[in-house]
Amino acid sequence: MSPISSSRSLSFDVAGEPLAIKGFTTTRWRIVDLVSGLAGPWTLDLQLYMTERAAYRFNLTSATPRLFVRAGEAGAQPVPAAITASQDVAAGWLDGEHRVLEVDMPLAIQAWIEAYLAHHGEAPAEGRKKKRKGAGRAREIGA
Repeated sequence: MSPISSSRSLSFDVAGEPLAIKGFTTTRWRIVDLVSGLAGPWTLDLQLYMTERAAYRFNLTSATPRLFVRAGEAGAQPVPAAITASQDVAAGWLDGEHRVLEVDMPLAIQAWIEAYLAHHGEAPAEGRKKKRKGAGRAREIGA
């Protein structure tokens, strides 16, 4: 069985459209023309990691699997710097006050991630850890 590549180059463009909210005008940015390869104005490598397998499975089983692009600081012109299929990674970017743009995951990328998961196996189930007797409680000190 040949190894499944853990990296894929994706090209896209970023488009802005004016949006009026309660009398204020802002720009809503979105990813457009996402394709595999090096064809677009922006190209990023989607790298898959063994530690994110559970997040990839969660994303693939959602109603609409998504890709997430870290695109610089919120409030500035978007500058795409990274792309992921993990909602956990995207949430970390948001916590760091980065702009994160979402786009529907193409079927070819879904199939590639499925093949990656099939080749490397699903993430092991994280069971509950057993507590030691008395763990987490203040111990009485004998007098």
